[in-house]
Amino acid sequence: MKNIFSLLRGALACGLLLQALPAAGADFIDPLAQPALASPLASHALINGLALAGKRLVGAGQRGHIVYSDDQGASWIQARVPVSVDLVAVQFPTPLQGWAVGHDGMVLHTADGGANWRVQLDGHAIAALLLHTYDRDGVDAVLRSDARRMAAQGADQSLLDVWFDNERSGFVVGAFNLIFHTDDGGASWQPWLERSANPKAYHLNAVRGIGGAIYVVGEQGLVVKLAAGAGRFEAMKTPYEGSFFGIVGDAGSLVAYGLRGNAWRSTDAGLNWTKVDTGVQVGLTAATVFGDGRYALVSQGGQVLLSTDHGASFHAMPHATPGPASTVAAVDGALVLGGLRGLRRQPVSQ
Repeated sequence: MKNIFSLLRGALACGLLLQALPAAGADFIDPLAQPALASPLASHALINGLALAGKRLVGAGQRGHIVYSDDQGASWIQARVPVSVDLVAVQFPTPLQGWAVGHDGMVLHTADGGANWRVQLDGHAIAALLLHTYDRDGVDAVLRSDARRMAAQGADQSLLDVWFDNERSGFVVGAFNLIFHTDDGGASWQPWLERSANPKAYHLNAVRGIGGAIYVVGEQGLVVKLAAGAGRFEAMKTPYEGSFFGIVGDAGSLVAYGLRGNAWRSTDAGLNWTKVDTGVQVGLTAATVFGDGRYALVSQGGQVLLSTDHGASFHAMPHATPGPASTVAAVDGALVLGGLRGLRRQPVSQ
C-alpha cells in the first residue's frame, strides 16, 4: 500500500511531473536519454535531497536538477547531469565522491564534489540484474517471482535513498524491498533482496549509517539492521505499525520518524523503542544532526523541530517561510531546507 512518504518523495517528485508531461500525440523524450535542462530556477523548484560534500552543500530534485552551494546556501550553481529523471536523495562519504538516486532506478555518481555526474545504474540494468541473480533454479520461488515481476516493469524502478560508508562500500534502497550493495564504488552492484528481513517486500524508505551500524527503515514499522558478520539485514522489533520515512541519531541514540508526527527513540541500538512526543500530526520527512549534537526534524507542514537531548524531546521552531519540507541539512548554526518551493536557509538560535 502506498504510504504518505510517496506524497513527498513520490507524488511530489513524480506526480507533479505529470503536469509537465507532453500533450497527447507529442513526441515522448525518455528522461533517461535527456540531460537535465539548465534553468536559473533549479534551486527554486522541488528539492528532495540535501547532503554536505565537505563544506559544499549539494541538493537534488526533480527533472534531474542537482545544485550546489559553496557559501552555505546563500547562492546555488546548477550541476551537469546526463539524465532528467526525478532524484530523491543524495549523499557524500567524502568531499569529492558522492551518489544520488531517484526514479527509473537511477544511481548517479560524482567524483568532483557534485559539479559533474554520470550514470552508474538505471532501471533497465536493475531489471537485468534481478533476472540474472534470481531467475534460476535453486532460488526461492517467492523471491524468483518477485524478481520477475519487478524486472517486467523495465525501467520503472524507484530508488528512495543511498548511503555509503566510504568511497567504495555503499547501499541503495527503494520500493518493494529493492536493495543493492556495492563494494567497488558503484562499478558493479549486487542485489540483496534475500539479505533483508522484509518478507512482505515493504518499501525501504531510508538507509543510514549511525554509531557504527547501518539501518534501513520502511513501511509498517520496518527497521532492519546490518549484521556485518552475517552479511544481511536483520529485523529489529518495533511497537509501531505505520511507515518510517527516516532514521537519525548518534552513537548513543536513534530516532526513527514517519507518519502523523510519529517518532520513536532507542538508546540500545534498536532493541527497545520509546515513543517521542513531537507535538505535530503530519508526516516527519527528514532529519539532520548538528555538529554540537542537536537533532533537527522537519515535516510535511514545514515545521522544524529541535532536540537538545539526543532525541528524548523536541520543541518547535518558528519558521518564516511555511511550506512542505522534504529534506534538511545543518550548516554552521543554521538549517538549509528543501521542498516544493526549492531551497531556503533558516537561522537557528543556540
